[in-house]
Amino acid sequence: MFPALFQSNTIPVLEQMVSFSQARHSVLAGNIANLDTPGYKVRDLSVDDFQSRLKDALETRRKQRAGVSPGELAYSGITSSNRRGDGMLAKASEDSKSIVYHDKSNVGLEYQVTEVLKNQMQHNLALTIMKNQFNLLEAAISGKA
Repeated sequence: MFPALFQSNTIPVLEQMVSFSQARHSVLAGNIANLDTPGYKVRDLSVDDFQSRLKDALETRRKQRAGVSPGELAYSGITSSNRRGDGMLAKASEDSKSIVYHDKSNVGLEYQVTEVLKNQMQHNLALTIMKNQFNLLEAAISGKA
C-alpha cells in the first residue's frame, strides 16, 4: 500500500531530478577540478536528454493510467532498474559550449561555475518540492489536513 502511495504522485519524478542533479554536479565539479589540466576536455550530462527521457516516462505512465479508476493507485513509469539512472546518466556529452584555449583544453571557469549554480538551484527546487509532498502526505495520514 505505501509504495503505491508514494509512487502515485510527483515523488518518483522528483527523485529522478535529484539523482540526475547529483550526478551532474559531480561531473561539473570534476571539470572545475581539472581546470589547469592541459588538454582536458569538459564533460557534462545532457540536460535535454534527461528531460526528454523523463517526459517520455511520464507520458508512458499517463497512458498506462488512462484506464485506471481514480481511487486505484498505480505506477509504472520509472522502474527500479533505471531509478538510479543507469542508462540515462551514463552518457556524458562532449559538447562543451566553451572556447578551446592555447593548451587545447576547453574548460571555461565562468561557464562551469554558472552551470554548477544552475544545477544547484534545480537540485534545491526538487528537494523543496519533495519535502512539501512528504509534509502533505504526513498531514493526510495523521488527519491534520
